Amino acid sequence: MTDLDRRSVIAGLPAAAMLGASAPAPARPTGAPVFGAETFTLPNGLTAAVIPMRRAPVVAHMVWYRCGGADEPPGLSGMAHFLEHMMFKRTATLGPGEFSRRVAREGGRDNAFTGHDYTGYFQQVAADRLELVMRMEADRMANLVIDPQETESERLVILEERRQVIDNVPTRRFRERLATLLYLNHPYGRPIIGWEHEIRAIPREELLRFHERFYGPGNAILVVQGDVTTDQVRRLAETTYGQVPASARVERLRPQEPPPAGERRLALPDPRVREPQMARLYLAPTARAEPGQADALQVLAHVLGSGPTSRLWRALVDSGLAASASASYGGDSVDPSEFGLYASPRPGVEPARVEEAAGELIARLLDAGVTEEEVARAIRQMTAGAAFARDSLMGGARAIGATLAVDLPLDHVEQWPARIATVTPDRVVEAARAVLLRDAAVTGWLTPGERRA
Repeated sequence: MTDLDRRSVIAGLPAAAMLGASAPAPARPTGAPVFGAETFTLPNGLTAAVIPMRRAPVVAHMVWYRCGGADEPPGLSGMAHFLEHMMFKRTATLGPGEFSRRVAREGGRDNAFTGHDYTGYFQQVAADRLELVMRMEADRMANLVIDPQETESERLVILEERRQVIDNVPTRRFRERLATLLYLNHPYGRPIIGWEHEIRAIPREELLRFHERFYGPGNAILVVQGDVTTDQVRRLAETTYGQVPASARVERLRPQEPPPAGERRLALPDPRVREPQMARLYLAPTARAEPGQADALQVLAHVLGSGPTSRLWRALVDSGLAASASASYGGDSVDPSEFGLYASPRPGVEPARVEEAAGELIARLLDAGVTEEEVARAIRQMTAGAAFARDSLMGGARAIGATLAVDLPLDHVEQWPARIATVTPDRVVEAARAVLLRDAAVTGWLTPGERRA
């Protein structure tokens, strides 16, 4: 995967890509669950999922909030990420930075991440320290203090973060600008970290309102994976999170995209770039909207751009036109996502030749379809990783937390291998014909050269 494939550049976790998981199945799930997670709900609305894994006396503890960059008011981009930073400051009972210091003193580690659809916080600690981190996490859910002076000092930290992770990285700056063309009306077109001028303008009072609205137990998901039982976690959750006053689930109300009307293009020169890079993006349905089509699009992305055996690689890299080629699809979002094609021409190869070859490849696929062998190989390669995911302390917690945070059912992850195995060549081609529409594409080139005024 290249930097151009990355939808979110805010640090922490990729969105539920641990299994390549895609969607709740239109067909019945038939296989054993991948993680064997068990769920319960507290009276105050908190949803919880537990993944017992008794191999070592450690746990991963995560809290996901169903809010992210796409839930911010217009003109306040970056507020969800700003609030993520402020959650590490102080509460009514913990001093500035004490949360992370306490975790570190216990030999653990902690961090957080912000996406378009969710914000999450996690700790890895010894199993006998689980109650401590649950108590502290419940404390900052209910008792966060946003100090005016700390807000201003953290604003400067975030502005510097933006310079480091976006402005100083050409591929990410390019990716940010592409999003504004792909999403004409939807807030997915805004950068998660925020536009600089809007970061500077976010009022402390709006951060407080955002926390009050979204950071209640009814809008949160607790996930614990490791050396625990569901009964243990339930008892601890009742004595920690269960003491937070009940809150309602927040309904997501977002503007949607108009029908596409013509191809859009971006040419972005940058003196720091040595070789051109191409990205072509298409709006694509999510697992929530089109379950069967989302499964097929995931297989299509693998057939097109998963490495040396893929079609894009053979057509562009093996032919000598490109140094690299890949494809991606993200179906784990609340609203329409994207399908992407990426390539970097070899030195001396005109970018137009690469773009033309990629277009011809897609035209042939839409006309002639894909083979049984290609689909079978893709499914074998994709599902091989499911067994390894069980061995990761954070893998299940990440996948299941991200799934529940975008309102997909548990089977989205647990039955993924059995479900993806039912995808057929006909379904792959049908999905490709519905999504890979040239008149609806955004094509961008990041090239060497001076920035335009």
